[in-house]
Amino acid sequence: MNRNLWLQAICQGLFLTNNVTFIAINGLVGLSLAPLGWMATLPVMGYVVGSALSTGLVARSQRQLGRKRSFQLGLVVAFLSALLCTYAAATRNFWLLCFATVVAGYYNANAGLYRFAAAELAAPAGRERAVSLVMAGGLLGAVIGPNLAARTRDLFAVPFAGAYVSLAVVALLAMVLMSFMEFAPAPARTAATGGRPLAQIMAQPIFIVSAAAGSLSYGVMNLLMAATPIAMQQCRLPFSDTALVLEWHVIGMFAPGFFTGSLIKRFGALPIMAVGVALNLVCIVVALSGVELQQFLVALFLLGVGWNFLFTGSTTLSLSAYGPEEKDRAQGALNFFVFATLAISSLSSGVLVTTQGWRLLNYGSLLPVALTAVGLLWLALRSGRPATA
Repeated sequence: MNRNLWLQAICQGLFLTNNVTFIAINGLVGLSLAPLGWMATLPVMGYVVGSALSTGLVARSQRQLGRKRSFQLGLVVAFLSALLCTYAAATRNFWLLCFATVVAGYYNANAGLYRFAAAELAAPAGRERAVSLVMAGGLLGAVIGPNLAARTRDLFAVPFAGAYVSLAVVALLAMVLMSFMEFAPAPARTAATGGRPLAQIMAQPIFIVSAAAGSLSYGVMNLLMAATPIAMQQCRLPFSDTALVLEWHVIGMFAPGFFTGSLIKRFGALPIMAVGVALNLVCIVVALSGVELQQFLVALFLLGVGWNFLFTGSTTLSLSAYGPEEKDRAQGALNFFVFATLAISSLSSGVLVTTQGWRLLNYGSLLPVALTAVGLLWLALRSGRPATA
């Protein structure tokens, strides 16, 4: 554990502050501006579509500019896109808001590499704990994000315009912290050490399962989380309750980061990921049991913990699938699958919750959870032991 890791963890927290605030407000702002109700989560979808479209650009910038400059470029985009969202909300321009969130997706794709950078900031023996620690930095987002959305909601005459302005300030703060960070230089690339083709890397069973588990776990989490503010509003629960539920959801997502790495190092990635699948199933059972505040609160908290086990495990698992000279391509591909899944789940979330309701949305999430379980079982049987290597 070193200074760079702690700074990276704080930057991860500020990044999650941005994401949690976006989740808390984009669906509601979209619902108030969209021509049709089912379009409410299009701004949420725009964020992840922009992320998916940006993965290639981010991989190229990481390769050409290095970690630090590339991360700084992402924060500049975060600042400008937050201001554009503010203008879109103030002028009640739904399509401009969607465009602004697509642009903001570059920041999402860029900061999505913080967890991989964490593994490079620690000694090899501590990389599981390093990834876990940086993931735990998301606790800042858990505490700040929902409260920031609630307290800045009426800062200006236009609802939630103040929240978008506050995100521009958060981006500026992250820029300051990033300026104090130091990253290891990128390995020299030569014809002899250029690494394997991406297709060969992706054909490995360990890559397939880590990509599928990471994508599907994020998709399920996003499917339910993006719909929660709208579902709670439909159930006539106040926005303060929504902020509380999202706060505990994100605490569930990142508080385990203080020990998930140690659990993975002791038991292996696959068993911990299996526990994450079980927690997702319990979350769905609780969500189907009722629509009171306590059901939303417990279900979303369990969803967060399950996501942490699955996503941290899949990230650790993927580290064995590529070498240092292959990281830009491999990590870009992993993030692309995540964001493509998020784009589908974001649109599905708005459509299902506004047309079919919260209950059907939860039933639908059982399929990706089951597919994740099948993938983990397949890799465990193929490898003969639940290990990360």
